[in-house]
Amino acid sequence: MNLDGRARWFVALIGLVLLGALFAVPRVRAFEGRGGDVVTIGADEMIEDDLYVGAGEFRLDGTVAGDLIVFGGTLTINGTVEGDLIAAGQSVIVNGTVADDARIAGYALVVQGDISDDLIAAGFSLEGKEDSAIGGDVVYAGYQTLLAGDVAGDVDLSGGAVKVAGAVQGNARVDVGGTEAGETMPPFYNFIPNVPDVPSVPAGLTVSQGAEIGGDLDYTANFRGDVRDEAVAGEVDFNEYAPEQKEERAPSPAARAARWTFGQVRRLATLLLVGALLMWAVPSWMRELAKNVETEPLPSLGWGVVAIVAFGALMALLVIASILLTLLFGVVTLGGLAGRLAVLGGIVTTTTGFSFSIIWRYVTTIVVGLLLGQLIFRALNSPAEKNRWWPMLLGVVIIVVVTAVPVLGWLAKLAIVLLGLGGLWTWGLGVLREERAPQPATET
Repeated sequence: MNLDGRARWFVALIGLVLLGALFAVPRVRAFEGRGGDVVTIGADEMIEDDLYVGAGEFRLDGTVAGDLIVFGGTLTINGTVEGDLIAAGQSVIVNGTVADDARIAGYALVVQGDISDDLIAAGFSLEGKEDSAIGGDVVYAGYQTLLAGDVAGDVDLSGGAVKVAGAVQGNARVDVGGTEAGETMPPFYNFIPNVPDVPSVPAGLTVSQGAEIGGDLDYTANFRGDVRDEAVAGEVDFNEYAPEQKEERAPSPAARAARWTFGQVRRLATLLLVGALLMWAVPSWMRELAKNVETEPLPSLGWGVVAIVAFGALMALLVIASILLTLLFGVVTLGGLAGRLAVLGGIVTTTTGFSFSIIWRYVTTIVVGLLLGQLIFRALNSPAEKNRWWPMLLGVVIIVVVTAVPVLGWLAKLAIVLLGLGGLWTWGLGVLREERAPQPATET
């Protein structure tokens, strides 16, 4: 599969996040597993085997003698991992020591400690602090990179903004193609609540004062970066970015198969990310929706049809109301107000449609997947049924496999959407009943 420079980091991001999720499934070997909202390994605690963790917040102050595989929200490594570190979460912070490789993915990735071997990462921001030390290579794909520490091997960085402020003993390959001079951090990041702070890195490539690259520098960009010749011991090779011209030809069977496989992997990764976010933010609500579907499966199918019809009627009503109000204010010569109403109507209609698409594409699948995983673990008499993460993970994987089957997959998708919408509709009816129920009189 041929991908241009701007697509490589996206593919790597999907792959690493999926890898972080799938590695949370226990392998057939000795290990210890933990889960919960907050999981902490104390400074005096020693884990003799591999450790698997699913948590909203995780902090390692002690030592893991084997590999550490952790999946969740805020993940902080203050202690020592004597094996590999595999982590995926909103933020991954390595303040301690990783004696082997580190493979991490998330929004904000920070390395302030020591990683003895390679660092392979993907996300929005990777920051290597001044005190950080990486004993092997660094491979990263994401929006921005700031390396202020020491890297003993080579670096291969892809994204929109890269700044080298420390020492790289090997070669450096950087791809910031497609980013224009003066571009700033994507505006959406300022409006997302509870996201970790990340440094602001200028677009393109910057090799700052005091930085050192012991080998060659090969970089691709739309414009020449801020690179001092004395900072690079080897040769500097600048390649001006040029989008690839794709030839229009019918894809081969192998290409179609690869495209289909990539689509399924991308769909699974997206559902796992959305599921992890929902189970982290509103776990009780998700369990309540799943319980509604479990207790009333057939009524849920019917209510799901009702929900689709109601949404269609609501969209038609919004469009008609927007048109009528715009025409009415236009007739009475309030042209400026009419234009603003037209824009407001378009925003409301688009937002409503987008919200519903998120619900039927993702939320319904997560609800049914959570229920499916709970039923499987319950049949096995496994305590994992009560866990926040494992039922959702298992159920979503099964759903993606089943819905990939021709014909059967389409029917399964329809049933999942109807069941999920029905569970949501039942929950909404319950909320309305509680609000309308008469309140008991209080004694004076």
